[in-house]
Amino acid sequence: MNSQLQPVPWKLHLAVLAVALAFPFVFPSNFAVNFGVLALFYAFIGQSWNMAGGFAGQLSFGHVAFFGAGAYASTILQLRFGMSPWAGLPAAALAGALVGGVIAVLSFRAGLRGSYFALITLAFAEVLRIIANSTDLTGGGLGMLIPMKAGAANFQFAERSGFYYLILLLTLLSVALAEWLRRSRFGARLAAIRENEESAMALGINVFAEKVRVMLLSGALCGVGGCFFAQYFLYIDPTIVFGVDKSVEMLLVSIIGGAGTVYGPLIGAVLLALASEGTRAITQVQGLSLVLYGALLVLIIAYLPNGLIDLFKRRPQPRKETR
Repeated sequence: MNSQLQPVPWKLHLAVLAVALAFPFVFPSNFAVNFGVLALFYAFIGQSWNMAGGFAGQLSFGHVAFFGAGAYASTILQLRFGMSPWAGLPAAALAGALVGGVIAVLSFRAGLRGSYFALITLAFAEVLRIIANSTDLTGGGLGMLIPMKAGAANFQFAERSGFYYLILLLTLLSVALAEWLRRSRFGARLAAIRENEESAMALGINVFAEKVRVMLLSGALCGVGGCFFAQYFLYIDPTIVFGVDKSVEMLLVSIIGGAGTVYGPLIGAVLLALASEGTRAITQVQGLSLVLYGALLVLIIAYLPNGLIDLFKRRPQPRKETR
């Protein structure tokens, strides 16, 4: 997580951005653009997990609680109260942050950390799934179907490229936020907490407050991801948006790419999207993609414990012998 990476020239950043902007024009097919949307979507929600799990070391198995809260908050406001779906983005961020704050305060106040915190987040996600499954406001087990009304004003684009550029913008904002976190004093305090909470306390860091803050930030990002998911697929139900598989995807993207790094989730997301779409195109065997995810995770942990980002780590130059 804390490996030193070679500085990336700004020209390379611009080149990558240019490739991302040109992608829908170079590969205009629906399959290719859908692949781009999914890769960026995985990167975005992976970055939300990375804020808490990577930068702060607060490993969570229940980030889907924030994701589902954002998805339902935006959809309920749209279908039940007639609000614009665009207003669902800030509402989803607020809902995700609220759920993240509640879970953080209750868990950290009780002194939970490590595997105990991971399991309690999973338990909260399951509680929210049960509530959504038995409440009329959320449509119960039938879920909520968003009517198709094509138009940018309705958060529905005639072409998939509209969704592509929207999720690209959100992903760029999440990367910028991660870069700020890496350079800021807030990020430095989180790194100290990640390495050793007792030592961080001895340095005068308010560990409880900092962990709650990062969970608020992580939950807000994850909630926005839930809103985008609902508008892209136009249907949500408790099993989909509160399912454990979403939490696993967030975790895999960060760990495979490189947890605690700015660009790790991006690298992991591309690999995850390739595995998902590739297995779906080759065969219809259910669960094959999950098997492939697991195999990738085992290989990464065995040979690249810091993730694929380790491949770009600065290698020490061999010293020349002198007489």
